Amino acid sequence: MLYAKRNPEGQIESLSRENTHGSEALPADHPDVLAFLQASGAAQGAFSNLDASLVRVLEDLVDVLISRNVIRITDLPPEAQKKLFERKRFRENTLGNALKLVPDADDQ
Repeated sequence: MLYAKRNPEGQIESLSRENTHGSEALPADHPDVLAFLQASGAAQGAFSNLDASLVRVLEDLVDVLISRNVIRITDLPPEAQKKLFERKRFRENTLGNALKLVPDADDQ
């Protein structure tokens, strides 16, 4: 059983596993609960896609800064270096240059 709080229009605005003042007990398969969870999941998925795109831009930004000798890879913390190298290896092994946003100096 889940406990839902509704807004003045009757739409669920929050769900909880615990009964709180003003909440309504609903089964997990109630259509309103499913609609709320689906909408929340869609928003989270869209936000995750934006995060993934931003990570890609940041990776390419670091590559450009390194290639222009603005920073060195060793200027970054060891954990950051490790993550960048892992992602770079993964991208090169699985995608090649298919998603490369910023060309290397050699590519120009």
